[in-house]
Amino acid sequence: MRSGDEMLKQIVDKSELDADFRQQLLADPKSTICSELGITMPESMNIVVHESDMQTVHIALPPDSNISEEQLEAVSAGLCCCW
Repeated sequence: MRSGDEMLKQIVDKSELDADFRQQLLADPKSTICSELGITMPESMNIVVHESDMQTVHIALPPDSNISEEQLEAVSAGLCCCW
């Protein structure tokens, strides 16, 4: 099984080379990522992709330590990761 870092690298690398893929990723990140990686994600999981520029800094905070049972199952199944 690939790590979250490896999956992220695959997505970011493709988005740098393929403008259509990048636009799909921005428009519908969840289905684009699932399709590219050949995975499924729980309906309750949301994916947000931010496109950086020279004037904007994005900070991703780790998840709240009080996660639900469904979220815990997703993490243990490798379907959720913090990038």
